[in-house]
Amino acid sequence: MSKDEARLRLDRFLARQLPEYSRSRLQQLIRTGFVQLNSATTRPRQVVRSGDEIELTEPPVEKIEAQPEPIPLEILFEDDDLIVINKPAGLVVHPGAGHRQHTLVNALLSQCTTLSGIGGKERPGIVHRLDKETSGCLVVAKNDTTHRELSRQFAKRIVEKVYLALVAGKLRKQSGVIEEKIGRHPVHRQRMSVASARGRAAKTEYRVVRSGDNASLVECRLHSGRTHQIRVHLHHLGHSVLGDKVYATRAAKDFPRQMLHAWKIGFRHPGSGAWKNFEAPLPDDFATAMKLTTESQQV
Repeated sequence: MSKDEARLRLDRFLARQLPEYSRSRLQQLIRTGFVQLNSATTRPRQVVRSGDEIELTEPPVEKIEAQPEPIPLEILFEDDDLIVINKPAGLVVHPGAGHRQHTLVNALLSQCTTLSGIGGKERPGIVHRLDKETSGCLVVAKNDTTHRELSRQFAKRIVEKVYLALVAGKLRKQSGVIEEKIGRHPVHRQRMSVASARGRAAKTEYRVVRSGDNASLVECRLHSGRTHQIRVHLHHLGHSVLGDKVYATRAAKDFPRQMLHAWKIGFRHPGSGAWKNFEAPLPDDFATAMKLTTESQQV
C-alpha cells in the first residue's frame, strides 16, 4: 500500500484495487458486512492505513424475484455469454422505486434462460444502464464471468460508447472536448452539475454532424461514465438536449422524450477475446425530430 493509498477511504481504495466492481457495489458490500477491515465490519468512509488487513467475501447469488414479461425487444446480438439490446425510449432498465414491473429486466427474464446474478435480485445481468428516456445499445451479461469482465472493461474505460444527441441551437465550434467534473447538484438533489464541490472527473468528446438554425445533431464519445454526463456537459456548453425535462425544461414539452440515443458500443468479448462493435438504428421519434430540426446536409 502506497502512502497515497493509505490516506484513501475504504471504498475508494477497493475501487482502485478491484476495477471489476463499481464503487456503489463496493459500498453496498461494505455496509452489508461482506467487507471486513482488520476482522471487523466497517463503513465505506473509513480511512485505510498501512498494515490494515482487508477481506472481501462475495455474497451468495440472490434469487431473482422479478417476473418474466413478454415485452418485445430488438436484439442486436446474442450468444451464450451476453445479449446486446436496442433499448426503446420509455423502458426502465431494472425494477426500483415506482417501477416494480414492466422493465427491461422483466423482458430479459422472458427472453433469456440465464442471467448473471452479480447485480442481485433487482438487476440480474445488468452491467450498465441507460436513462428511461434514452434509447440505444445496452449490453447484458448472461453469466457471472462475463459480468465481471464487462464490468472491468467499463471501469478501465475500455468500452467505446458513442451517442447521438439533438441539442438546442447551433454550436460555434464544430468539434471539441468538454472536461468538467460532475457531481450531485448542491441544491436540486435529483440533478447533476459541473458546479458540485465533490464532482468527479468527466470527459466528453463531441462533433457536430448536422446543424440547423435552431438545433444541431451532435455525436458524443464518452471517455468516462458519470450520471447524466452528456446531458450535463451539453447543458453546460449552452446547448441542452432537446426534450430533456430536467436540464432543458423550457422546450421539453415540444418533444416526446429527451433526444439522446446510445448509437454505438464496442468492447472485447469476454469469451472469445475478439473486439465487437454494435450499432443501434435510430428510432422513429428520433429520426423524425432530426429531420424537423436540422438541415439534411451534413456539416
